[in-house]
Amino acid sequence: MTPEAAWGRPSDEWARLTDDIAACRICAPALPHEPRPVLRGRPTARLLIAGQAPGVRVHESGVPFDDPSGERLRAWMAVDRALFYDQRRIAIVPMGFCFPGQDARGADRPPRRECAQHWRARVLAALPDVELTLLVGGYAQAWHLGAARKASLSETVRAWRDYLPGALPLPHPSWRNNAWLKRNPWFEAEVLPALRARVAAVLAS
Repeated sequence: MTPEAAWGRPSDEWARLTDDIAACRICAPALPHEPRPVLRGRPTARLLIAGQAPGVRVHESGVPFDDPSGERLRAWMAVDRALFYDQRRIAIVPMGFCFPGQDARGADRPPRRECAQHWRARVLAALPDVELTLLVGGYAQAWHLGAARKASLSETVRAWRDYLPGALPLPHPSWRNNAWLKRNPWFEAEVLPALRARVAAVLAS
């Protein structure tokens, strides 16, 4: 069985929820393509990865973080591909389930707001065992942290200790953030060891 295959049989309630999401067409008029919602998980998941939205490669494969950003995120977490895609243990629920298209500069557009407004509370309620949420990027941090978020992504990530043990804010692992990573060496020195220790503890529970 490949890492992309399903691990374990989902509950009927979870299966109905994910079937409803797969059939969602709320954003269809605003998308440049047919919707293809992408998310993974099971109600038993202990760790939640809250990302931004699928990119074009993930839109084509249907597998979240199936790109260089995913490779970097797995390296940050110190997990292999099989564990990363073990839906019984790790849920991947982006702020927008569908690829939002690209702007005139070729950059991915922000996740559609309708998606989180309609689905997010329902999905999170169906994941009762989550002990740690990785907040990947500013959109996830804004939704999950609310007023506790700092004025910028850098300040929010620098204040990572304030959000443990339940959440840990991260920059997006995209190559577009290479310059940010070089300007902020404290992230690799301070945040990554804590991230890896917390991920290991949660997944071992």
